[in-house]
Amino acid sequence: MAPPSYPVVLDLSGRRAVVVGGGPVAARRATGLVEAGAAVEVVAPWLCEELALLVADRRAVWHARDYADGDVDGAWLVHTATGDRPVDDAVAAAAEAARIWCVRADDASVSAAWTPAVARTADGLLVAVTGGGDPGRSRAVRDAVAAGLDSGTLPVRRTRRRAASGVGTVHLVGGGPGHDDLLTVRGRRLLAHADVVVVDRLAPRGVLEHLADDVEVIDCGKTPGHHQLTQDQINEVIVERARQGLDVVRLKGGDPFVLGRGGEEALACHAAGVPVDVVPGVTSVVSVPAAAGIPVTHRGITTSFALVSAHDGIEPIVDAAREPSPATTLVLLMGVRLLAQSCEALVESGRPASTPVAVVESGWTAGQRTTVGTLADIAAKAEARGVQSPAVVVVGDVVALRDRLGPFSPELP
Repeated sequence: MAPPSYPVVLDLSGRRAVVVGGGPVAARRATGLVEAGAAVEVVAPWLCEELALLVADRRAVWHARDYADGDVDGAWLVHTATGDRPVDDAVAAAAEAARIWCVRADDASVSAAWTPAVARTADGLLVAVTGGGDPGRSRAVRDAVAAGLDSGTLPVRRTRRRAASGVGTVHLVGGGPGHDDLLTVRGRRLLAHADVVVVDRLAPRGVLEHLADDVEVIDCGKTPGHHQLTQDQINEVIVERARQGLDVVRLKGGDPFVLGRGGEEALACHAAGVPVDVVPGVTSVVSVPAAAGIPVTHRGITTSFALVSAHDGIEPIVDAAREPSPATTLVLLMGVRLLAQSCEALVESGRPASTPVAVVESGWTAGQRTTVGTLADIAAKAEARGVQSPAVVVVGDVVALRDRLGPFSPELP
């Protein structure tokens, strides 16, 4: 037989498919047929556990006997995997005489049809690979393609639009602390499918370069003291685009639900009847200190940390310092502008002035830089070095571990 030369995808829904054989290979073939919606009948004197479960669940019919003439009659597709060459020959010959395609598991070189290695996506994309008679080769290429589909590095976005009456989905995707490689696999996959990307300033911008030219990119452009789009406007944009039947990725820095206003955006989508999905991200609260060699918890030092936003002033910082144990690590986000006042307030609330403090700028990016001091002097050191946002401030004895661990991401001097 010549190698396969005419690939085709079959609709087997409700159509009779016969599997001859009861072992693991037959089970794999039968399972695939059942998942394709075929009416599967298995002919075998015994069944392996996987096939027995299919039969017990009434997903396949079992003829508990050896193969007999006439078993393939009326089938649309036949698979034979008995491991007994004369039996497989007989099944294939009967299928050939009845003009039914038959896939042989024992010898692909004499088979009339072949099953490829298949990679699928949840939205219906199917990639089938044949290896020219080498199943191992097929599987290796299939796995590589599947990895590309999962990572979003292959062009998997639909080019045919939905009907105008359709409603798209808004995906709130956490982009991590800034480096493209710290975006989750699921986040990358959704970006590869997106029609519209609404992006924050601190989101991983490098991934935008891989989007198709016709993907609409809307830059929220939030910077300290300047908002290109208000939060209400962002809510309106993501809802309006989804109502047009477009898939929208709202790409944020860090995690959508950690000071990212993801909850507000999700509520706006719910109120508008728009499906919304949340994809967690690697939050800067723990990842940026880690980049500088500072774990926010460490056995023997502290087993807890408190996250505080300095965006709304000093009072939340003071409250956070009062409530947990004095050993609790404090992590301040958006804390550069009020760093001096924050340190004074923490000392007044009972934290020793000698408490170690680190300010980590632009963690996991080429601009990463760490300034270390104490509550007594960190504000002056930061001012002298020209420390700027975005930065994460860590207050607590865990800062001292940096001297032993060193940074895990290259830093500027």
